[in-house]
Amino acid sequence: MTDLATGQCLCGAVKFRISGPFDSFFLCHCARCRKDSGSAHSANLFSSTAQITWLSGEEKRTQFQLAGSRHEKCFCSTCGSAMPFRQAHGGVLVVPAGSLDSAVKIQPNAHICYASRADWEDGLASLERFDGLPE
Repeated sequence: MTDLATGQCLCGAVKFRISGPFDSFFLCHCARCRKDSGSAHSANLFSSTAQITWLSGEEKRTQFQLAGSRHEKCFCSTCGSAMPFRQAHGGVLVVPAGSLDSAVKIQPNAHICYASRADWEDGLASLERFDGLPE
């Protein structure tokens, strides 16, 4: 049986389907991933065997590689949403977990580059939780 996942960007211009299993799921806290995501960490799924099919908007994707590094990202040129890409080094498929519309069938394997986490991240688990916007 083939694992299938679908996803799209925020504006809906770029849509894709992933066929095959994910090997790992990491939450990366490095400064580069924090800048990419604008958040405490990036949440990316990785697969060495899965295939991606672009259903629409492939031409709206922009891929960026930080000079002098292996750090890459891909995003929709219309809305800026993070999009899947194949790493230039190694060819591994990287899928931002938040870009998926399908349920993610694996749990994160680990927090990586945790020593680089933002100083405001400690204690987040104890914050009050709301199911919607606070009043």
